[in-house]
Amino acid sequence: MNAKPRHVERALHERVEIVPYDPAWPARFEEEAARLQAQLPEELIGRIEHFGSTAVPGLAAKPIVDMLVEVRSMEAVVQHIAPILKREGYEFFWRDRERGLPGIAYAWFIKRDAAGRRTHHIHCLEPGSSEWERLLFRDYLRAHPEAARAYGALKQRIAAEHPDDRVAYAKAKTDFVCEAMRTARKEKGA
Repeated sequence: MNAKPRHVERALHERVEIVPYDPAWPARFEEEAARLQAQLPEELIGRIEHFGSTAVPGLAAKPIVDMLVEVRSMEAVVQHIAPILKREGYEFFWRDRERGLPGIAYAWFIKRDAAGRRTHHIHCLEPGSSEWERLLFRDYLRAHPEAARAYGALKQRIAAEHPDDRVAYAKAKTDFVCEAMRTARKEKGA
């Protein structure tokens, strides 16, 4: 069995910290989006979206700005985008395709501050990726403050239960996210 690369092990076991909403998060997104647009070839990227809990006003969150970046292809990420961002200090992560299909299905980067704390997660998606549906969850929470408050309380409880296990933390949110997505799809008429 192959050992995980060191940066992957580190990322999986970093402490989960939930903090109150910070009104500076949208500006941090805008600054990083502008930085990415300046660094990356424009023919390789499309829209850039702020998603996740830091994109929902009033929602407690991990103090990490999540971003979705549209990319021409995963090959472009590996060949062109990853080398640029790695030179700038970003950590590169990917998930292989399922069921033996070749290539990368999903790629993302972690940006850290000088103290080594995560500041941004940059998720690269092809235009047709089903992962764009994450914006539906963001929009649902924005439109339903009571659901956002319940989600925030759930995340705080789960973070207390799994402070050093990001995988367990993420799995424990699954039921809430799935139910919210079912409701959001019904409201949208999808």
